[in-house]
Amino acid sequence: MSNVHVESSRDGSGSTGLDDLSRAILAFESEWPRHTGDKEEALRRKLGIEPARYYQLLGRLTDDPAAQAYAPLLIGRLRRLREARSARRARLLR
Repeated sequence: MSNVHVESSRDGSGSTGLDDLSRAILAFESEWPRHTGDKEEALRRKLGIEPARYYQLLGRLTDDPAAQAYAPLLIGRLRRLREARSARRARLLR
């Protein structure tokens, strides 16, 4: 069961501005928050894409306002994780 919270559009149509793959990636990420070998096999099986492509698309979704509206808690968590990794890398380069 996914914990992605879906916001309805203002016109009541339910349109999210995201394609099916984007919604599937967000749902998958909410179910598999940790990066493991099992996760990589599951995303190949469920989404039919390779891990590198999955993480490219997930990175783009992290900056997408439509994804923020669709899954605000998930996108907030992903942004915090990305910022923490960036700060950690910056500390290592000093």
